[in-house]
Amino acid sequence: MHIVKEQSVPDGNFPTVIYPNPEEKETMSMGLSQAEEVNADILLGTDPDADRVGIGLKNNLGEWILMNGNQTALLAFNYMIEARSKKGIAQPNDMVIKTIVTTDMIDKIAAENNVACYNVLTGFKWISSLIKEKEGKENYIIGGEESFGLMIGDKIRDKDAVSAVAILCEMAAYEKNGGKSLFDKLIELYIRYGFYKESLISVTKKGMNGAAEIAAMMEQYRSKPPLTIDGIAVDTLIDYELQEGKQLENGKTWPTALPKSNVLQFLLKDGTKISARPSGTEPKIKFYFSVNTKLTSATEFDTVEKLLDEKINRISRELGLQ
Repeated sequence: MHIVKEQSVPDGNFPTVIYPNPEEKETMSMGLSQAEEVNADILLGTDPDADRVGIGLKNNLGEWILMNGNQTALLAFNYMIEARSKKGIAQPNDMVIKTIVTTDMIDKIAAENNVACYNVLTGFKWISSLIKEKEGKENYIIGGEESFGLMIGDKIRDKDAVSAVAILCEMAAYEKNGGKSLFDKLIELYIRYGFYKESLISVTKKGMNGAAEIAAMMEQYRSKPPLTIDGIAVDTLIDYELQEGKQLENGKTWPTALPKSNVLQFLLKDGTKISARPSGTEPKIKFYFSVNTKLTSATEFDTVEKLLDEKINRISRELGLQ
């Protein structure tokens, strides 16, 4: 184990970074440089209160890159499901929990392994609440969200980077023993379950009218939802504030069965998902994008990733976010 020397002594001023959050590439830059120097198997970094964890891996071109929160989550969820099955300790009532804006690739992994996957609102309080509700009936394994939070087991009922670091290191060691890197494993999962690519854009509306402008944006999406995005028909609009899902083609509606939350989701016929969620504390609105397609071989990874990135860029331009 190697520790970044310049970041090894606690200092509340965080002099080596602009913003001490592993979600930011700059925050992990010193670690990425050292990982390359020592030819590490995995880079890990947490935020100051050790509840979020970011990881860096060497990609198929030999470059050190950071995983986003969705990629880290799907690797961890898959490892817990796969390892329990291989050890023979998987239970018929095993369950995993994720948030509604976290990659749907996890839902697919769980379904194909006969593990229940529940989606809750953003925040670990909702994951913990569902664990409590299911206690004695279903067996919780892992939970997480796209913002770099994981909750391994139910002993600490909040996102916890300490236990997450332990399981991520175990995961890297396990794959290395099998002759693979974690990036190899990631591509293997994309080939098996589909290549899901996620992105996040935050829009801040400053000034006295900022909050009102964001409210107007959400009202526009609610009252006049787009019928097509990027040339693909919008199949479903889910409005968590109204607690209702609606199929736009025929007007059929159904309850969401989740508490009220000011979130809108557009589900397109090609499997694309776009979520809009205003902040409750500042004049900011977050747009979460998820696109997916097939990946037939590792050699096609870079080409297919570029196509998915281009699709996300087209959608964000169409929505006026660029």
